[in-house]
Amino acid sequence: MNIKNILVATDFSNEAYNALYYATQIFASKQCTFHIIHAYDDMIVNAKNVLFTGQKELEKLQTTSQDNLTKTVHKIVLDTGNKLHKFNTISVKGSLPSVISKTIESHEIDLVVLGNKGKTGAKELFMGSNTIQIANTITTCPILAIPKEIAFKPIEEIAFVTDYKKGCTKSTISMLLNIANITDASIAVLHINEEEIMTPKQVSNQKLLDKCLVQTPHSYDEIWNYADKANVIQDFIAEREINMLAMSYHRRKFFERFLHEPVIMDLSIYATIPFLILPVQD
Repeated sequence: MNIKNILVATDFSNEAYNALYYATQIFASKQCTFHIIHAYDDMIVNAKNVLFTGQKELEKLQTTSQDNLTKTVHKIVLDTGNKLHKFNTISVKGSLPSVISKTIESHEIDLVVLGNKGKTGAKELFMGSNTIQIANTITTCPILAIPKEIAFKPIEEIAFVTDYKKGCTKSTISMLLNIANITDASIAVLHINEEEIMTPKQVSNQKLLDKCLVQTPHSYDEIWNYADKANVIQDFIAEREINMLAMSYHRRKFFERFLHEPVIMDLSIYATIPFLILPVQD
């Protein structure tokens, strides 16, 4: 997979800019275009009803959006100075999930990058609500969620969490393999073992994953205590000093089961490293 087009959503917050900067550092050695997108809405929701913005107000929103996008490009060019990177701005009316979905097709996007605004004590600590909504909408393009305002660290090891039921093909994990290759990172496969004995399908997928990783430094570990998997993952990430967490999901099932586990709400570790979401392409 040749990464050419990266879509970065922005609301002009520090979190959004940090996600853009983080992405430029990960792909510092790659020649690619960053499409910086801002979606503005023509609706204002108050306590009683939904009000539609008038034409003049809408034009003002569009102008402000484009002006801020231009300022963002000027800043990122000054901050990075990377001649391999090009920047394109997209200002469009609509909801962010819908706009991103359309842009993925029209601009042949290879990766979507989002900045998180986690809220302590809620599942948004794991991922921002926008990220959850977009991940549930987009089923064909990988998403990289960057926790709010974390400083960039070189990617040396990426944890790939799997149950071996799906998501072990090269087409599914191609972005994971690409990032590992670009950053010279190793991949730590963490198997969530729900049953004492794996099914033939799981064994087959494990072998398939092994073939996919043959040219990438990697290791295998298992979580045996499924009920306490979140804490085990937290310990694993901390002990190994993991720099990125990756997971594939199919029809939201594994992804949602992981998100909705009560203990996940207490884990601040997930707010400190990027999270790569890989839609299953099996």
